[in-house]
Amino acid sequence: MATVLSVSGSPSATSRTGRLLRHLDERLIAHGHEVVPLDVRTVPAEALLGADFRHPAIVEATELFARADGIVVGTPVYKASYSGVLKALLDLLPQYALTGKTVLPLATGGSVAHVLAIDYALRPVLNSMGATHIVQGWFTLDKDITAHEDGSLTVAPAAAEALGQVVDQFSTALGRTPYLAAAS
Repeated sequence: MATVLSVSGSPSATSRTGRLLRHLDERLIAHGHEVVPLDVRTVPAEALLGADFRHPAIVEATELFARADGIVVGTPVYKASYSGVLKALLDLLPQYALTGKTVLPLATGGSVAHVLAIDYALRPVLNSMGATHIVQGWFTLDKDITAHEDGSLTVAPAAAEALGQVVDQFSTALGRTPYLAAAS
């Protein structure tokens, strides 16, 4: 099947966003996809903030994006937009790093007031980077995600059902998206 890069744009090691992505990764693996997790918070700050395109961590992240057939991008919503750490990484990728890719945007936040952050903040950036197909994204309220001390995660039933549907749609889209070869 496809190789999926699962990108957590949370700056926190204990983030609900990151845990939710790793939880959803399991569903994609069950669909037969290879999933490669990337927590942007692990990329050295000096590389991100110094815009060091040649830093080994940035080169590696760029290669991960290039090798992936599909990208899941998850972010907490801060100030009605996606996280700054995610923005810093996206800014360092090649302009058309998402060409030929199917992308699933996901967001988490504390208020339904931020539900449109996917469509008005994240989706335009993903589109400008050449994403071939951006599937329907999903916003999950923080209160619907419970992280347990043992590392497990519980998602409220209605949110879990909706997330399952968007992940399944993404998985299906990965099988149908034609690869667009880069122009020579």
